[in-house]
Amino acid sequence: MKFEKIHNKGQARLFQNQYLEMLTKTHPLVIWGMYVPVIVYMLYYSHDHFGFSPLRITLTFIGALLFWTFFEYIAHRFLYHWVSESPRVQKFVYTMHGNHHHYPRDKERLFLPPVPSIIMASAILGLMYLVMRENVFMFFPGFILGYLLYGSMHYAIHAWNPPFKWMKPLWRNHHLHHYKNENRGYGVSTTIWDRVFGTMFDLKKEKEDKEKVKDLMFKAKEVI
Repeated sequence: MKFEKIHNKGQARLFQNQYLEMLTKTHPLVIWGMYVPVIVYMLYYSHDHFGFSPLRITLTFIGALLFWTFFEYIAHRFLYHWVSESPRVQKFVYTMHGNHHHYPRDKERLFLPPVPSIIMASAILGLMYLVMRENVFMFFPGFILGYLLYGSMHYAIHAWNPPFKWMKPLWRNHHLHHYKNENRGYGVSTTIWDRVFGTMFDLKKEKEDKEKVKDLMFKAKEVI
């Protein structure tokens, strides 16, 4: 996804139909509000209905959180940055992720909106159930929490400077992904998989361009 100009104002128009266009936007708290009750209920159901022990639930839940980080990396690298000559694929990629590179200050499209989010989450839950059966009631909540943390971390990276010094490599890795090379730095919630698969920026050799970073950040008055 190469753009002649990165827009610091406004947002991409994804659909001509105003109702479809409205469905492409959301607030982070809406998505948190949708899924937190699901997470809590499924964990409760795991123990109350299936009798899984608190230890097993906790370990499976944590394992799912870790699995999310791998899923996030794979999806970002191979789906969101899918290169194709097909106009349909290009439209799909732009709708899913390219618009964020084009309009990095658009904070209404950092989470998948409610309707497509529910459809995708239901499909993933169904596939997981086919593989895990009742274990999915412990695993899926951790996976979804991983998604919520990923989206919130993504928001934070575009909204604020890193709150702790040890988090700066994560911030810089994502900023460089935007303005330096979109074929590196795919990790948003962690840099682990970038390091494992060799797509981590060499931060010691990369000079920080504060003006370009500023272009990727939300305006102070726009931040929650």
